[in-house]
Amino acid sequence: MRPPERRSPLALFLGAALAAACGAPQVAPGAAPGEAAPAEASAPSAAACLAAANAKRQARADEPSRIGVKHVLVRYAGADRAEGATRTREEACLRAMEARDKIRGGADLDEVVAEYSEEAGAASRGGSLGTVERADVLPPFGDAAFDLDLHQLSDVVETRHGFHVIFRTE
Repeated sequence: MRPPERRSPLALFLGAALAAACGAPQVAPGAAPGEAAPAEASAPSAAACLAAANAKRQARADEPSRIGVKHVLVRYAGADRAEGATRTREEACLRAMEARDKIRGGADLDEVVAEYSEEAGAASRGGSLGTVERADVLPPFGDAAFDLDLHQLSDVVETRHGFHVIFRTE
């Protein structure tokens, strides 16, 4: 029998956050099926993050023509306009999820934008894109943004530029 794997506190925290965000049951290594594990027993899953970031969203029948949005953008090597980015797509997804979870936990949006967003000028404008129409943004971004209610935060969303966390301001 192999000894249980040791994970860093950050990996344990991220695992618990990811499992909770995705609604996945948490099972400790070696636990019987159906036996709940402590939250720190799960590691984050990049595959689950990527699946959530690329989930299909339906247009709302009552969506407004324009909305105000702010966002956090986490880039990865190979994404459009990501010159100098070194993190993998999976690492970027998990980093965006970390930013989302900080905001959900009560952190100031502008501070999270300053710490996590890799879009030029994002920190100075608090991640604001102003008001946009659906045609102004890429389809995955628009689908997620226009699905939000006022003052609601999105899940992680992937576009060709990287991973976004979107907040509807108006």
